[in-house]
Amino acid sequence: MKTTLDVLMSRLRMKQLQLLIALDDHKSLHKASSAMAMTQSAASKALAELESMLEAPLFERAKTGLIPNPFGRCVVRYARVLAADLSALCQEVAQIRAGTGGRLTVGTIMGAVPGVVAPMVNQMHAKHPDLAIEIVEDTSANMLAMLDDGRVDLVIGRASVSDQPSKYHYQPLTDEPLSIVAGRAHGDGQGREVGLGDLAKRRWVTYPSYLPMSALLERELDLAGLPMPANPISTASPFVTVTLLQESPELVSILPASVARVFERHGMLRVLPIRMKLKSQTYGVVTRKGGALSPAARQFVQMLRDNGRPQ
Repeated sequence: MKTTLDVLMSRLRMKQLQLLIALDDHKSLHKASSAMAMTQSAASKALAELESMLEAPLFERAKTGLIPNPFGRCVVRYARVLAADLSALCQEVAQIRAGTGGRLTVGTIMGAVPGVVAPMVNQMHAKHPDLAIEIVEDTSANMLAMLDDGRVDLVIGRASVSDQPSKYHYQPLTDEPLSIVAGRAHGDGQGREVGLGDLAKRRWVTYPSYLPMSALLERELDLAGLPMPANPISTASPFVTVTLLQESPELVSILPASVARVFERHGMLRVLPIRMKLKSQTYGVVTRKGGALSPAARQFVQMLRDNGRPQ
């Protein structure tokens, strides 16, 4: 018999889904049952009922403990979304009861902060001063995982980095050009155009290999016939990057052009006159298919659409 919506609606209990999340977190039936204040036998029975309902085993025993199989990973992912949605429901009801304006959590890539996220957040705050707004800045891949788990309401980033981009609604917004930057005391490019080859002897501040900008820099250098910088200083933090560049005129780095312009406008960096050969990547608004946006999230998305391409 195939599992149907009627079966799940009539038999599924939130306690079973909470148990799945606890099992995924603790990798042990004993630890999961303790965390939920259940006996181990009651937890084992609840898991067996859920597996019977879904007609599939959900966990496998490994040296590291109980590990979800493909069925289990699927169910755990939706369990986390349901738990997050219920938590958001309780929070919104409490805020409405208290007369406050609810909550909005926006995930964003770094390059979208100056021209897209900051102006929209300011507009939202002006219209809804009681709305609590949280901004999470990370890679698109990490934020899609947060979107799946219900930890962010929407993402300003790229759905294409997912192995299942069809899971999401994606509306492109604009491109994310990159700039080569240096501290204000850096001497190259004063009044003339320079190339990446002119920076061959400079030391670079680069990004860890798991960040997209590391791969972009490698490809840009490759197009210029240059290797990756030897002995770079690596950091995932734009704040560290800017601070290092300010302290040493020998250092150069790469930043999203929108971010670089902010620091240049405040006299903290120089954007070097180097033309990048790579085509700018596009980013946009990413939301979950099948997920209902909160009123605040719907308004935020609509404002992005109404404002068109950021400056």
